[in-house]
Amino acid sequence: MKTPLTKRTAALFAGAVLALLTGCGQGGEGTKASGTHAPLATATPARPQQASADALPGMPPVLDPEDVYAADRPGMLSPVVKDFPSRVYVPNTNSNTVSVIDPETYKVVDTIPVGVQPQHVVPSWDLKTLWVNNNRGHTLTPIDPATGEAGKPVDVHDPYNLYFTPNGKYAVVMASLDRELVFRDPHTMEIKHTEPVSCYGVNHADFSADGRYFIVSCEFSAELLKVDTETMKVIAQQKLPFEGAMPQDVKLSPDGKTFYIADMMAHGVWVLDGAKFTQPKLLPTGKGAHGLYISRDSKEMYIPNRGEGSVSVFDFAKDDLTKKWWLPDGGSPDMGGVSADGKVLWLSGRYDAEVYAIDTGTGEQLARIPVGSGPHGLAVYPQPGRYSLGHTGVFR
Repeated sequence: MKTPLTKRTAALFAGAVLALLTGCGQGGEGTKASGTHAPLATATPARPQQASADALPGMPPVLDPEDVYAADRPGMLSPVVKDFPSRVYVPNTNSNTVSVIDPETYKVVDTIPVGVQPQHVVPSWDLKTLWVNNNRGHTLTPIDPATGEAGKPVDVHDPYNLYFTPNGKYAVVMASLDRELVFRDPHTMEIKHTEPVSCYGVNHADFSADGRYFIVSCEFSAELLKVDTETMKVIAQQKLPFEGAMPQDVKLSPDGKTFYIADMMAHGVWVLDGAKFTQPKLLPTGKGAHGLYISRDSKEMYIPNRGEGSVSVFDFAKDDLTKKWWLPDGGSPDMGGVSADGKVLWLSGRYDAEVYAIDTGTGEQLARIPVGSGPHGLAVYPQPGRYSLGHTGVFR
């Protein structure tokens, strides 16, 4: 090849209890924002809906049928994670380490040795573990987010990226070079099903609102896959209409109708009707478009353009780009996440051995933090949400 606090409603608590029961390639510092704190919020989550007959069996009922991210409001931390220290975990692909940043001080407070070529730090479905994807070391290193301690690595072949089915039944390893989607036990990582694919470079994905299928990007063959979650089979495949396309991150719109796929060579975002799986249209954003991150109010999507040192901001209501933020000294903004209160976007600087903290209200760069070589899929943790779908933190 970056979250304000509310009192939890009874509805959110019920959703969290349900969650408990189940389990990309290859500076100066500004004023510290209050974005690393957890102020009270005014957002109130919708009441949980009854499980749809069409939804994936075992998937927690959505809170709001109009917004798949309704459980991700500022400060809406699950009881599972509410006492975890706030940290930013940065996998350094070339250094074989994870840098741990305290977002209050913008300082690296720990460096954890892991396996060879760590690509992403992935929160588990049950929110209890952070899995470091050691791609060429063929292992996953578990980190306890309560203590920051690493556990014994688990043997997993070619774990470029990691996702979890919405019902928590399977972990899905994106075995990029093996050309496989490997469905595993989400705790032991024992193989349950291996689905060979004909495309090259499976790397990123996101699930439909009902959890019935997911869209996968194939970086090296410029293709998209549609996969049935329950049968674990590829049910559709298409080539992107751009010579040399390299699709990256995938993200579902809040209303569940549209998938967005960042493309680092088409320099924009593909807009896809997931249900119909027709040919997508390209929305140009900037050179090297790479990651996709939803704001805490579900109104905007942040799109880091790695090749030009900028972040484009997409407004869902306007269905258009409304802002572009430029890093003052350039850089290579890549993967990351949003703080628990929604005020800070954290992104790795892939080619610059640094991490950027960006104010989501103004686009101002708050900090550039030196880390190891080749920082990639960093995880901001904890974040709001009832369960994790994987990657660097896709919560619902």
